[in-house]
Amino acid sequence: MNNQIENNFMYHSPKEGQTEKYEAIREKAKELAYLIEEACPNSREKSLAITKLEESSMWANASVARN
Repeated sequence: MNNQIENNFMYHSPKEGQTEKYEAIREKAKELAYLIEEACPNSREKSLAITKLEESSMWANASVARN
């Protein structure tokens, strides 16, 4: 059994204080998404920036959940 694989693919119910961290991460990511939306011309690069921001937010929240 690989403990990291087990941890990465299991459900992690929120522990005390984690929900607030998830919300803070999402709120800051949303703030940056609006800046990108306003400042950047419509382009492939803009789309990728938004996609990577979504990924970054997801991975940051996964870090909180898994560790």
